[in-house]
Amino acid sequence: QLQLVESGGGLVQPGGSLRLSCAASGFTLDYSSIGWFRQAPGKEREGVSCINSSGGRTNYADSVKGRFTISRDNAKNTVYLQMNSLKPEDTAVYYCAAGPASVCSFSTYLYAYWGQGTQVTVSS
Repeated sequence: QLQLVESGGGLVQPGGSLRLSCAASGFTLDYSSIGWFRQAPGKEREGVSCINSSGGRTNYADSVKGRFTISRDNAKNTVYLQMNSLKPEDTAVYYCAAGPASVCSFSTYLYAYWGQGTQVTVSS
């Protein structure tokens, strides 16, 4: 069974940090790009960050630039999202998704595999 599993979410105060993990099973991530998306209640799912298969190309939404960092460890079949200086508006369910190696996009249509999501809540 092909699966992506997110972990690392939780409750954090504004200004705090979390590191999310996206672990693949049933396939390897070596030839896949990975996108991180988030969805808050009543809001559209939005792209947060993406990384190509080699890790040499990354993109970030303007709202998270300078605060979030995406990285990957293909040997561990895992992609990470380090989130620093968290704000209440970062509160959402965060999803990772796998797509073609050439894709580093915030279009949900281009990603074939999705994780179940992990909740991130930023509150004082």
